[in-house]
Order: sequence, then C-alpha cells, then structure tokens
Amino acid sequence: MTAIRHDWTRAEALALFALPFSDLLFRAQTIHRQHFDPNTVQVSTLLSIKTGACPEDCKYCPQSARYDTGLEREKLLELEAVVERARAARAQGATRFCMGAAWRSPHDRDLPAVLDMVREVKALGLETCMTLGMLSETQSQALADAGLDYYNHNLDTSPEYYGEIITTRTYQDRLETLDRVRRAGMKVCAGGILGMGEGLADRAGLLVQLANLPVHPESVPINQLVPVAGTPLADAGALDPFDFVRTIAVARILMPASHVRLSAGRESMNEQTQALAFFAGANSIFYGEKLLTTPNPDADADRTLFARLGIRPEAGPVAPQADIPLYQNQASAGRWYDAAARTG
Repeated sequence: MTAIRHDWTRAEALALFALPFSDLLFRAQTIHRQHFDPNTVQVSTLLSIKTGACPEDCKYCPQSARYDTGLEREKLLELEAVVERARAARAQGATRFCMGAAWRSPHDRDLPAVLDMVREVKALGLETCMTLGMLSETQSQALADAGLDYYNHNLDTSPEYYGEIITTRTYQDRLETLDRVRRAGMKVCAGGILGMGEGLADRAGLLVQLANLPVHPESVPINQLVPVAGTPLADAGALDPFDFVRTIAVARILMPASHVRLSAGRESMNEQTQALAFFAGANSIFYGEKLLTTPNPDADADRTLFARLGIRPEAGPVAPQADIPLYQNQASAGRWYDAAARTG
C-alpha cells in the first residue's frame, strides 16, 4: 500500500509530470487500485442556490458582478425548490448533492435558510456539500452541527499564479477557510482550475499545496476552464487533453486515498479523454446538465459512457427514510449499470 505523504516537493511533482505518458498513467492506476475499486465512480450533482452578483474578481467566473456576462442574478432559492432538485438528482443516481452560492462569504442572516437546506437534503439519504465562499469559525461549526458532510473551497491555482487570477481575497484566506472547515469536523473538497494561462510549475504547485495539507482533501475537483464571454479569460486557449490527464494522474499519486473529480469542462471533453482520466485515477464526476452556470454532459450520456467502459456508480449512504434512492448500495448500483447497458 502506497504511504500517504504530506511532504511533497514541487520538484517531485514536476518529475512525475515529466514521466512518459504511459509510465505516469501506469503508476497512477497502480496506486488507484490500492485504495479504490477501479471500476466505480462517485456521482454528485451541483445546484446553484444563489446565482450572480458576487463581489469577487475571479477572472474565470461569470458570476462576478464586475463582468458583463449576461447572467441573470437570482436570490437564494426557497427551501422546497432545493429539496425538489435534490430528489430529482437522487432519482437520477446521484449520491451527493452539492449546493453553491455566489457569495464572498455567507451573511449570518442567510445562514438559517442554508442550514435548513443541509438538514432537508441530508434527510433524503444524500451526502451534502456546500460552497458558500469564506467561512468564519462560527459559521463552520454551525454547518457541521447541521450535518454538512463536505465543504468545497478551491485553491484554484498555485500561490505564485493566484494573484494573476484573483485579487479580492488572498491565498491565505482560502487556506484559513479550509482549516476552519477541517477543525469543525467536516470533510474538505478542494481543487483547482486548469487552462487559465498557468504554467506546468503552477499545476505542480497547486497539487503540492493540496497534498501537503495536514489531511488530504477527501474530494479533489480538477476543473478545466470553461471560457465565458465577458470574463477576462474569455479568450483563453484550449487546454491540451494530455496535459489535463497528466494532472489527474499526478493528483492521484500525490493524494492516493482522495476522490479525484472530473468537474467543470467535462462537456468539451470527448469520451476518449474522459476514459483516460478515469484510468489515470479520476473516480468522481458531477452529473447533470449544468454546473452552477456552465454546461455539463447530461445524465443519459454519462450512463451510456459508464456502460461502455464497464464503470458502476459508487454506492452512496443509506437513506434514513422509506423512499429509498435509486441506488444506495452496491446491488442497486448494479441495477443502474445494467439498465444503462441495455439502453446504451
């Protein structure tokens, strides 16, 4: 079994990136098999519970109030609307429901509504995840007490390149939120974005930052930039698919027991790139037609791809209610896979 390390150097990460492609993927797949079933993938759905009007200046984000992207602003959704979407996600086979709000940090007046969302979604038998911006210690503890399983707060890129992308909050701000989340007892979801003009050293630097946290993030989303008209990165060049897959593989090697998620940008990837990413150690996806405000492959396309690759959805938590989710254990996951194989 590969040891879990927290003392990686950037030079070591760059040496992994420099390996021949087949050697890198073989090493990543070998490590992946030590910690996970290589033919299961965890399935999440992401819902924007409050859209647009964010005061931050993240250059990739269509939700920033600083850019004219044509995005309609929406207030915080009502509880029942969120629960309805969570039920639909569960019926489609998701086991984790992630909720995102375009805030710099949540206002205390909004927290009770957010806590109700956590409780009600969790009551459906789904794992819960939220991304609300920076958190105080009090807010972190309140979310943990409500039963929130995961909190997402990405580092986005390396410390050195970060200032080229965001100026309205610091790298240290992000690290402090991750620390508060961890100390409150929640699991951490933290990753980054590729294709923002960063160099190879920045990709290595991002992964080293994540891998050298006191505890590895349980979930590591690797996003490919989705250029949006009106944002400063609207004209960013396309990312080489092999560079993306290499980053997945290095993430798997540095964080052997973490779920590595194919996140934003998957709609523009062909099936072959996604298959290589799964082989390189990706074992989680966002599932559904939209990620916050950007497109995502629909559920039918993912079912068909899973069936062609022999991949099954990872089993989720057992539902506490009688209306059992479509899959909550390995047996029902198998039924999901078999149905996909027949229709695919």
